[in-house]
Amino acid sequence: MAHHYLLPIVWIFGYTMCFGQEADNFPPPEIPPEIRAISTDENMKVDGELTENSWQDAPITQEFFRIEPRQGGQYQYQTQVRLLYDEKNLYVGVFCADSLGKKGIRVQDLRRDFSCGENDIFGIQLDPQNLKQYCVSFQTTPYGNQRDMQNFNDNNTDNNWNALWTVRSHQTDSGYYAEFAIPFKSIRYERQENADSIAWGITFTRLARRDYEQTVFPAIPQSFSPYRMTYAAQLKGLSLPEPSTNVRIEPYLLYQYDDIKSNGETNSDGDVKLGGDIKWAINPRSVLDLTFNTDFAQADVDRAVNNLERFNIFFPERRQFFLENSGIWAGASNNSVVPFFSRTIGLQGNFNAEPARIDAGARYTMRNDDRSIAGLYIHQAQTGNTAAANFMVARYLQNYGKENNVGVMLTNRLDEASTELGLQQSNNTTLSIDGLIRPKSEFTISYLLSGSRDNSNDTMGLAGKFYAGYSSNKWYLGWESNFVTKNYNPDMGFVFQKNVIWHNPGGYYIWRPKNISWIRRLDPGVFFNYYHDADNPGKFQQGNIYLFPIYLFFTDGSFLEYAIYPTWQNIDFEFAPLGITIAQDNYYYTRHQIRYNTDRSRKLSISGNVSWGGFYNGDRFFINGGIRYAPIPHIAFTADYEYNNLKELGESMEGLETHLTTLGARFALNPRVQLSVFYQYNSFDEQGRWNVRGSWEYRPLSFVYLVFNDTRMDGLEQPFEEQQLIGKITFLKQF
Repeated sequence: MAHHYLLPIVWIFGYTMCFGQEADNFPPPEIPPEIRAISTDENMKVDGELTENSWQDAPITQEFFRIEPRQGGQYQYQTQVRLLYDEKNLYVGVFCADSLGKKGIRVQDLRRDFSCGENDIFGIQLDPQNLKQYCVSFQTTPYGNQRDMQNFNDNNTDNNWNALWTVRSHQTDSGYYAEFAIPFKSIRYERQENADSIAWGITFTRLARRDYEQTVFPAIPQSFSPYRMTYAAQLKGLSLPEPSTNVRIEPYLLYQYDDIKSNGETNSDGDVKLGGDIKWAINPRSVLDLTFNTDFAQADVDRAVNNLERFNIFFPERRQFFLENSGIWAGASNNSVVPFFSRTIGLQGNFNAEPARIDAGARYTMRNDDRSIAGLYIHQAQTGNTAAANFMVARYLQNYGKENNVGVMLTNRLDEASTELGLQQSNNTTLSIDGLIRPKSEFTISYLLSGSRDNSNDTMGLAGKFYAGYSSNKWYLGWESNFVTKNYNPDMGFVFQKNVIWHNPGGYYIWRPKNISWIRRLDPGVFFNYYHDADNPGKFQQGNIYLFPIYLFFTDGSFLEYAIYPTWQNIDFEFAPLGITIAQDNYYYTRHQIRYNTDRSRKLSISGNVSWGGFYNGDRFFINGGIRYAPIPHIAFTADYEYNNLKELGESMEGLETHLTTLGARFALNPRVQLSVFYQYNSFDEQGRWNVRGSWEYRPLSFVYLVFNDTRMDGLEQPFEEQQLIGKITFLKQF
């Protein structure tokens, strides 16, 4: 039976080797196109209407290239871009034509860093140092909400990077206007001797969500993103101000009240905190960030998860200080082997433990066209359970060729001795080497090798990753392998499992029918997952085949998938998912899955995922459904429900049902004044959580927050209840 399921893998590999050359990717131009910005001495009012006279004199860029739903050819939605500048700002004026005008707009909500695939979007990408491996992106919607990010090698994106800039929009019956003002102080660039020698890499992108038509300038192949800066045009005509002292300070004042009821006792406490961050752009290449008494009260809360697998769950970082420039660290684009994972900082223990105060920290980053250097130091205060700790990271990355790099990273965690807690000093270190090779635009190879040493038990271990992928307009083919030895222990990192080697080859074909307008693409394919011991490579752990003959994107943005998972398991350890003990034995079972979602850009959308079939020696039925209703972008309601039904499972042939319900609402007066409400209840541990958060951006990147958290766990022997009320004000000033 195993050989039967391997046939599709052999087929897709062979077919790709024979016909991969049919892909219609094209290389970057030897001489990139040029566009120009002109200077203005008018008093520019950023209102989204482009009424100043200077806009009429600015050259128009409108020769866009379609990449979705079909590459090349005529497109429906025309876009015009103009560029101006003065002593302080780069101005981008945009008109996005739409025959339906206001009626055709698709925007789901007004939050910052909105979801890119659900809205009408226009964005500008800048590579001011012409590195061709890095860019910053500034994006908006017809309602003027902001999204900014950093991208590294079109491979890893920091979506939570926030810069100081302004955008306003204006809707008409023939489309919408957007007007950007991006301060030069928010952009790192090199000073040139004369304007003729200044050339920045630049791309534009627009998504007209109603027909999912994406266009870019200049032309970029469909298989890449607008962040692939090797294809960028050259922006010329700028006369830049001399880089000067560039300091950004962001102090905060916070009041927090906690009320905890546990073991029949009630403890209440109120606390006032002062702290803040300082960002100093030492020069166009180097930035120093300082943080004092760091607070993350406004960060999003994690969602509850019922884990039925043998692997550790990766919860993403949500705290702003650690998100910025996070793409520079080794393993940043990997969720399996991560030598430095910032969520280990600021906790009493790792990941899901109680928070610990961060006294102070510093981060230094330097980036030029040859290399990147970064360092991080954080001091974590002692708590009633853990000693004070010092977290240190050092990083060096060398660029070579057009899009290649190789780097080294050292992490060290030093837990201080504490006579009060009876703890001795402990030290944990990792050393990692990683790199990226792109011999051609379609081929990407990345690798990581990391070693750890823990002096508390004098152990050393290794972990690593290798990836090779081919991506064209018609095919994707890839191979990824991860390994973690039994003694690899990164106290500042994350691994999905220990003592394992995981191979993941596979691929899919991309079919874009020319004569079926309602299908955007169909991607049938197969991936194989094979796990075995690292210390005994011949010992099998787990394997499955992910076959997806139906992986269908419709032109309106809806999606349908049918997949089948033949699975083999070797349980030779104590394993009890959700408390159900699985006997140590070999198992084979097959599961099926159907996923579907409607057009998520509409006012009402639904999504669902249902899977069924065997599960070890029993059966599992799983369903996850969601609904979203956004009658106007200022109001949105969401409801999600997850249901697990386990039957005749484990040594005792047990049954178990779990219900996980999530409700949410978002209200916005405008992109700067918002209220969000989140509630989640998990029947497995009888835990319910409320998170209510109001925010007012009273000036750019300066906020007032009001946050209410309520957590109750009724499934314990002694019920637990915690309520928290937080008021916080931040003020940002850039000098």
